[in-house]
Amino acid sequence: MKSKLKVVVVGGGAGGMMAAGKAAQNGASVLLIEKNKRLGKKILISGKGRCNLTNTANIEEIINNFPGNGKFLYSALTNFSNLDLMAFFKERGVELKIERGGRVFPNSDSSGEIVKALENYLAEQQVQILRGVSVVDIKTNGEKVEGVILADSREILGDRVIIATGGASFPGTGSTGDGYNLAQRLGHSIVPIRPSLIPLEVKEEWAKDLQGLSLKNITVILQTTTGKKLAQAFGEMLFTHFGVSGPIILTISRKAVDYWQKNYLPLILKIDLKPALNKEKLDQRLQRDIVKFSNKQIKNGLGDLLPQRLIMPVINLAGINVDKVMHQITKEERKKIIDVLKGLQVTLIGSRPLNEAIVTAGGVNVKEVNPQTMESKLIKGLYFAGEVLDIDGLTGGYNLQAAFSTGYTAGNFASMLN
Repeated sequence: MKSKLKVVVVGGGAGGMMAAGKAAQNGASVLLIEKNKRLGKKILISGKGRCNLTNTANIEEIINNFPGNGKFLYSALTNFSNLDLMAFFKERGVELKIERGGRVFPNSDSSGEIVKALENYLAEQQVQILRGVSVVDIKTNGEKVEGVILADSREILGDRVIIATGGASFPGTGSTGDGYNLAQRLGHSIVPIRPSLIPLEVKEEWAKDLQGLSLKNITVILQTTTGKKLAQAFGEMLFTHFGVSGPIILTISRKAVDYWQKNYLPLILKIDLKPALNKEKLDQRLQRDIVKFSNKQIKNGLGDLLPQRLIMPVINLAGINVDKVMHQITKEERKKIIDVLKGLQVTLIGSRPLNEAIVTAGGVNVKEVNPQTMESKLIKGLYFAGEVLDIDGLTGGYNLQAAFSTGYTAGNFASMLN
């Protein structure tokens, strides 16, 4: 039996679809409005099309992976945890697998399978869907919602409205910051938006020339020009035509962006290419290669130690003649090579534009939202879910989990009679 409650959900991403499905499952009459022609466009590109939908970490660890207001998520994650999310998809025939760092993906490596399962959920629960239409305003009587107003001036009445419009990154997926405007017009304050999980630009041309080179099992340290350490990460990174990207760069990018909000100075990225070896062990390793390739020029003798494309930059940064023969390398020159291997340094001069960010930091101020229900503290019957809120996590499936958990919570409480 459907209740008399009508819930309108604005935005058909992860949070919006989960909110709509849960509200309908509770018996509400639900309309989901998505301005794109299809649902889940951002889910489709997540995890390079593979969809890293959650992480196996416990709730405390998940919260610790949110530099942006992680504690706000405690109730939502308790209401609908990562284990609940995995069970949700398994019940709908999606086989899952766990990869490095507890990252959870569909077995098929297809984000389309996740979207399809959510669409099936909406169909099961008889959610009405309006596609290709934008919401331009929330209708209220001053202190309570009454529905929404569409771009074509149509008014749709509703007892509850859930804003799940996403952030302002990847605007091609529909995340163009609409929700911030809707919330702001109702009196909500918006924490300034900025990119989070974003590739970074470098000054040095030699680094850009390494475009496409991937480095694995390395450590990076983000620091100021005066040597103050801001962040550190271990894992994989990628050189690009503008600078650096990859999982560990995205992880430290939030600290870099926050620094640049207050300072216009460049930052230093130090790359330890051999974190498993201290300088003494690395020197022993280098000496073995010198013996092994004793009659080769240095530019041809470091192939066992480094990726081919990285050899010339390392030699140049160490200030050694590229034509020097391996057995001619002095102790002092070995020290210079090791210093570069343990601290390959590039200058970071900024981040890529916000529209290239995987996640948006900033958004609706969480102090104005009830963390237990996702309801606005300012307007009765107004709820929020997902990235429109000022919450942002690191890579590893945390952001999608937050979207699903806040969506579930918003849908659950928006559909309750009170």
